[in-house]
Amino acid sequence: MATAGGGGGGGSGSSDVLFKDPNQPVEIRVQDLLSRMTLPEKVAQMAQIERAVVSPTALTELSIGSVLSSGGSAPQPCASALQWADMVDAMQRCALSSRLGIPIIYSTDAVHGHNNLLHATIFPHNVGLGATRDGELARRIGVATALEVRATGIHCTFAPCVAVCRDPRWGRCYESFSEDTKIVRAMTTIVSGLQGSPPKDHLPGYPFILGSKNVIACAKHFVGDGGTHRGINEGNTNCSFQELEKIHIMPYRDCLDQGVCTIMASYSSWNDRALHSDRYLLTDILKEKLGFKGFLISDWEGIDRLTWPPGSNYRYCISASVNAGIDMIMVPHRYEKFLEDLVYLVESGEIPMSRIDDAVERILRVKFVAGLFEQPFSDRSLTSIVRCKEHLELAREAVRKSLVLLKNGKDPNKPFLPLDKNARRILVSGQHADDIGYQCGGWTITWYGGSGRTTAGTSILHAIKEAVGEKTEVTYEQHPSEDTFANKEFSFAIVIVGEVAYAEILGDRSQLNIPLGGAEVISRVASKVPTVVIVISGRPLVFKPDLMDKIDALVAAWLPGTEGSGVTDVLFGDYDFQGLLPVTWFKSVSHLPMNADHPSYDPHFPLGFGLKMGLNGN
Repeated sequence: MATAGGGGGGGSGSSDVLFKDPNQPVEIRVQDLLSRMTLPEKVAQMAQIERAVVSPTALTELSIGSVLSSGGSAPQPCASALQWADMVDAMQRCALSSRLGIPIIYSTDAVHGHNNLLHATIFPHNVGLGATRDGELARRIGVATALEVRATGIHCTFAPCVAVCRDPRWGRCYESFSEDTKIVRAMTTIVSGLQGSPPKDHLPGYPFILGSKNVIACAKHFVGDGGTHRGINEGNTNCSFQELEKIHIMPYRDCLDQGVCTIMASYSSWNDRALHSDRYLLTDILKEKLGFKGFLISDWEGIDRLTWPPGSNYRYCISASVNAGIDMIMVPHRYEKFLEDLVYLVESGEIPMSRIDDAVERILRVKFVAGLFEQPFSDRSLTSIVRCKEHLELAREAVRKSLVLLKNGKDPNKPFLPLDKNARRILVSGQHADDIGYQCGGWTITWYGGSGRTTAGTSILHAIKEAVGEKTEVTYEQHPSEDTFANKEFSFAIVIVGEVAYAEILGDRSQLNIPLGGAEVISRVASKVPTVVIVISGRPLVFKPDLMDKIDALVAAWLPGTEGSGVTDVLFGDYDFQGLLPVTWFKSVSHLPMNADHPSYDPHFPLGFGLKMGLNGN
């Protein structure tokens, strides 16, 4: 196995303790360490527990294999990068004090930048990146995210999500790059940004030696999570294996080609078979047919979902998931019960020892290639890179490339955009105009996100004020009334509306109308003033014909993240629109699901639609 043949760091070894010698091939180190481990130590490596329940005993005496921070789980409120690094390093010191000194992998959901960290650089969510069609941009975002994650001492991110979202009612639509498999595949380059590019002799499916500024990536959620009936989160994807392979499995091939270290199983089911216990897909297909040699991790309490009520027959949950091929279990709280039951299941013969050894081999392999034995602690010199100028410029670039122009003028011969920076008076309206939380969406500081100034950033309102000329008057009224227009004459209006922040099942919707009275605000303003509408959302929303007729221009800005200036860069003509719809913009939810490959395709705007202003230069 040529790609796993190096050490990956400094340190000194011993000829009789091969796993401590960085000059030994990875596979030799894995086997040597595995041979020294007791059964309790092996099963402990298969447990990933939440930060909030970690104790020195869990790491030093039990030798727990991994720790995670769930959405919003921080060392303390408003923790800095240094405080994060202090916490992770303290846990690592405990792990290294265990009998064999096996380091932990610390993981987090850095899914659009290091979004658990206050004042990190927050990039557009995946649906916006899919609109760019720019795989190299995705790779660079991966590089930047890895640096900010490593600055906090964290080794692994649960990203990227490579789901192919076939129904926008799904609460995770924004985590998908596209409804089109080819587009999703093109954006998996973020894996090479996070982990580094694989060497020329890399064998697909094998992890390779990572650099000290890279992080372990995790492709998720295997498999078919974007194809569930009516877009129900954790629902059922009903299709043939051929269709599953063609639409949903193919992006994982690209991740495997890039040496992705870990893959997460899906909460969802395939033809009523829960993925967390589907040996055919997890072992026969992923590990054997596709050749995946990293480790397979469960989702948060994912094995508990195998019984109802969840976890009611916990030994069955453990046995079914581990025998199906899951290597590391995201417990995350009752880890002592998990360890006790897993040992019992092995000693009783219900789970073969060979399955345990296979799981631990895979986990150790990733720890060795990630350099954790040689460089277990954080690099404090990286803390200054968090939210640095280069990363903010990259995020701004991603925003402007992700914007999709859906309408530009009521008359095709009279485009409304770009806007005049030197207009006399501009009205800005809508609940999303000055709201960093809504710009960022879910998985930002907390699991489901929030509203208001949740983290550092530039709101679109602030970006508008920065972009216009000195003599331009900008009036902001979130919900303008008749009095707003009584004594003022506006050159034009910018109305910014969209969705509240949400994540996973909290975002499942049977209706996709514009929330928070957004349609009423648009109608009121557009009836008085020429208006461009900017939509902040994780998916298309319903624009009824009478509303579309009233507005002069419409821009899909998705969930752009913290850098609102990327919106005004394009709105005022410094750059042209480049984005193309990554998903079908439907007319009515009654038409869903609707995808470009359907025979009776009748969208409001088709997949791939996107106008340009026709600017010269940028």
